[in-house]
Amino acid sequence: MVGFGGTGVMLLGIGGAALACGLLALVLVRPIGWVSAIAIAGFLWSVAVIALVTLVPTSPDTGIVPAETRMTSCSWDIGGPAPDGFWIFESGQRTLNTALFVPSGILLVLSVARWRAGWVLAPVGLVGLVGYSALIEATQLELARIDRACDVTDIVDNATGAVFGAAVGVVLVLVLRPWRHRRRQRSVHLG
Repeated sequence: MVGFGGTGVMLLGIGGAALACGLLALVLVRPIGWVSAIAIAGFLWSVAVIALVTLVPTSPDTGIVPAETRMTSCSWDIGGPAPDGFWIFESGQRTLNTALFVPSGILLVLSVARWRAGWVLAPVGLVGLVGYSALIEATQLELARIDRACDVTDIVDNATGAVFGAAVGVVLVLVLRPWRHRRRQRSVHLG
């Protein structure tokens, strides 16, 4: 059996996603301006990072999780005991779960702020981020091979991070004004 997982795989995926999203930002700069281009590409990258950090097994040697030890439902122990933090953060896993969604909340708001529909798209996007968190937890429950635990507390922490990030995003929108950052077309005057 070939092992898949570990920090190296996560970092490789994060780097590949950064490259792809960086190229997307370069394509979008001309038509929509640098703030919106970076925000859209950054948002997509942050969503990819979340998937990689939460769905790639933490060890390439996870192996097969026997059916009798596999969880059959999500933990509903809201705020209950959580394992120590991941290798990036010294604090607990709850802090990591919250921090993981903050950039997505910020970038979501910055991504949609240049359009009038942003007032509707931002809240809908926040609901989408919470749904994305729930989908990740459901995937962790169903794919026992990745040896992750489904926990409703994670969804609460992820939603908290996304909402906090959105609030920061609103402040950044007022500072950066993404609707003003367009590359102006130069008109050539003959005469």
